[in-house]
Amino acid sequence: MNSIPDFTESELWTVHDTLRERYGREIEIEQGDVELRLDPHSSTLTPCPVLFWREDGANFVISKVGDRRYRAQFFYRVHQQFGTGIDEFDNLAECTVTLLQVQADHEAKQTAKQDR
Repeated sequence: MNSIPDFTESELWTVHDTLRERYGREIEIEQGDVELRLDPHSSTLTPCPVLFWREDGANFVISKVGDRRYRAQFFYRVHQQFGTGIDEFDNLAECTVTLLQVQADHEAKQTAKQDR
């Protein structure tokens, strides 16, 4: 089994810079590991590096699943998990921006429902 390398300094800078641009300030990003099924036809779990942050009541996760391969999701509670609609990204900046946009769109829809 091949080991997936940690996020590089360049990858970390990409996410930090994107979040700084989005929120107008520094956001604390935690690094960790998560076990994921990389092959949907296998039950094998693979340890993958992950970036995690919280903002405005939402939790965000970007997992590195290979060289230039990323998965993203956000959640509020265990039973409120959301993806981006894209299984994997090959560009970390696009992954981060898409994740933030999907969450912002979700939040706007929830606010609109409450305003009715």
